[in-house]
Amino acid sequence: MPTTLASIHRFPLKSARGEELDRAVVEPWGLAGDRRWMLVDPEGSALTARELHALLLLEPDLTATGLRVRAPGRPPLEVATPDPAQQVPVRLWHSELTAAAAGRGSDDWFSDVLGRPVRLVHLDDPTRRPTSPDFGESDDRVSLADGYPLLVATEASLAALNDVVLERSQGAHAPLPMTRFRPNVVVSGTEPWVEDDWRRVRIGDAVFRAVKGCARCVITTLDPDTATGGKEPIASLARIRRWDGATWFGVNLVPDLLGGEPVTIRAGDEVEVLEQVPAGGGPIRPVR
Repeated sequence: MPTTLASIHRFPLKSARGEELDRAVVEPWGLAGDRRWMLVDPEGSALTARELHALLLLEPDLTATGLRVRAPGRPPLEVATPDPAQQVPVRLWHSELTAAAAGRGSDDWFSDVLGRPVRLVHLDDPTRRPTSPDFGESDDRVSLADGYPLLVATEASLAALNDVVLERSQGAHAPLPMTRFRPNVVVSGTEPWVEDDWRRVRIGDAVFRAVKGCARCVITTLDPDTATGGKEPIASLARIRRWDGATWFGVNLVPDLLGGEPVTIRAGDEVEVLEQVPAGGGPIRPVR
């Protein structure tokens, strides 16, 4: 079975629902349009589904002029891409940068939907945010993803995890969908967990560095259709994928684009591992 790109996923608004694409443009900081919008609290700190589970129920779409967002039982919100001159300070994990404020109308809509004061911001210039120097290069950049431009997962690893979930529950727990893990690219035609060993991989015409495994958080325990919580997949990952006090699923990628020029990838593209390390070490924690 050939190794191919099974699906592509973009998340226009951080922590909200994603969309599956037939093709996507890879930019130095991630997929075009991926996680360029974000909600922050009144002090400018990022808000995610970790603390606001209802974010998972919001359905964002990019439009020609900005962003459209749907919420259960609400009329949709249309937001124009804000003026880049209207910058406000924001904080996302260890990153402190600025983003463009979307304005009072969108802030009020989101605050009403989520039941607390929030502001909507747009990252007009992703070159403002470097990746962690512990795992990336000095000129690596990322949009508003947690840490790195893209996340890859494999269908085989999800199937192996679901075998453990079903065994633990004695068949009572439904198989977990890939949407629990919010990857940008999903690869088919591999053995389970081989992505741990990747260091450079080509997807279509785009080449990526695999820089760090992805330690999983409480968001994966939330049903993406209802935002209700449970114990899986963390409980099963803790049995088979626990290292350094964390549980791991998926690998973070950084594009290595020739001259920084964007490249289009398409579902069905060939995936080729260009460099890997011997198997058995677990996920990348760091690579150097």
